[in-house]
Amino acid sequence: MTTWEELLAKLQEKEAQAKLGGGLEKQQAEKAKGKLLCRERVDALVDAGSFVEINTLAETQTFEFDMQKKKILGDGVVTGFATIEGRPVLVFSQDVTVFGGSAGRAHGEKINYLFRMARKVGVPVIGLYESGGGRLQDGIQNESGYGRMFYENTCCSGVVPQIAAIMGACTGGGVYSPALMDFIIQVEKTAQMFITGPAVIKEVIAEEITFEELGGTETHSRQSGVTHLVAKDDADCLRLIRKLLSYLPQNNREGPPVTPSRDDPFRSNDILTEIVPAEPRKTYDMRLVIREIMDQSEFFEIQPVFAQNIIIGFGRLDGHAVGVVANQPLYLGGTIDINAADKAARFIRFCDCFNIPLVVLVDVPGYLPGLDQEEKGIIRHGAKMLYAFSEATVPKITCVLRKDYGGAIPAMCCHETGADLLFAWPTAEFAMLGAEAAVTILYKKEIAEADDPKRVRQEKLKEYKETILSPYHAASKQYIDGVIRPADTRRWFIYALNLLKDKRTEEVIWKKHGNIPL
Repeated sequence: MTTWEELLAKLQEKEAQAKLGGGLEKQQAEKAKGKLLCRERVDALVDAGSFVEINTLAETQTFEFDMQKKKILGDGVVTGFATIEGRPVLVFSQDVTVFGGSAGRAHGEKINYLFRMARKVGVPVIGLYESGGGRLQDGIQNESGYGRMFYENTCCSGVVPQIAAIMGACTGGGVYSPALMDFIIQVEKTAQMFITGPAVIKEVIAEEITFEELGGTETHSRQSGVTHLVAKDDADCLRLIRKLLSYLPQNNREGPPVTPSRDDPFRSNDILTEIVPAEPRKTYDMRLVIREIMDQSEFFEIQPVFAQNIIIGFGRLDGHAVGVVANQPLYLGGTIDINAADKAARFIRFCDCFNIPLVVLVDVPGYLPGLDQEEKGIIRHGAKMLYAFSEATVPKITCVLRKDYGGAIPAMCCHETGADLLFAWPTAEFAMLGAEAAVTILYKKEIAEADDPKRVRQEKLKEYKETILSPYHAASKQYIDGVIRPADTRRWFIYALNLLKDKRTEEVIWKKHGNIPL
């Protein structure tokens, strides 16, 4: 007769077997690379003792290629639920020691179960990825597990936050699930992403390239923009996930968490007049402006080295999380180019999905001109910002620091593209063109026919700057809601957020969904 002792001993044996993954030798090889094992990653990410693993004993059901003789409990992915700072999350962590982390049917089904559960209970999903892509031995069976993953990612989009961590090589289809998630954090040196590996590239086009050159953090954080944040190592990656999550709500029906502020909401920003030159041609670092305004000078920047002419990220005002979109005069004069438009539009849409108010800081001379930008579709890409701001229903507060010119005016959220409140500093300038270019066009004949063309030109420049460009001209027409002192910027933003905290949209137009110019 079977006893409880025997039954429990068998269960304990299977649980221990599952924890071995692909075996001790493979686990030790991963540790030698300075990496954490898949379960160690989960334990380091979540609150101590909070992780509850599910589907631990799942196995591949594939029989082709003698796979029935190669079953490994868990099938190469650890899945379960836990808490981070006391908030429930769902987590999965791929095990590279099991078939290279490749995703077969059982592997995919475990992850898909988590995505469906996330929608049911309204909690974020965090994926710790290290995968060789689809498992070849599973063939078409991959589609019900691995292929279904992309559908589940899409169903969760805009419903619960999805955070992907690339913690090892992810290849082929193994990068598409992360690409469908909201944020990607990549570990430098030990993690790469690419669709086609170096060996295939060499064979097909005779080009030799390393893993790191093809899909490392330098490529994806600076050039492609696929990676949102770069981590120094596994531990830093998990820290960044926790930090990012602190700004995000559990789901699309909740607001972001409120943190008790240790900063005076009425604190004066006197230093801003030292940071920002009154002369519009002089440059400065917009990050210093953002940090000065935010609680405790804390700003969590997203994609900091991609499209550096625009800044996006999270901060807090009086304890409330906000999304920040700002021009960066240090790069390309703060103009909007293709990459900047894509970067900003996606961030705006994310904040709108999850009820995070938007704060917009403007100092923009326009879209970046040139044949290269036109050929690559600046019209289409630039329109994404117009679409994103116009579509967003969260509170939107804009402040113009200096230049606000041309087609970039609506792109940086004016009243006509949805700004609830629009302020300007005394240094702000509003026009289709800067004074020099505008006067040259508007008064070309008058200047040319004058006895003293230089004097007439200077007079027209002065007149244009004091009328059309002036923030007081814009205020007189109620285009802006107020000219404010730079020192009052923080308190004005907090006043505005308090006013708009219960904002409701006036009109709901029925449609299945819009068609953003992708």
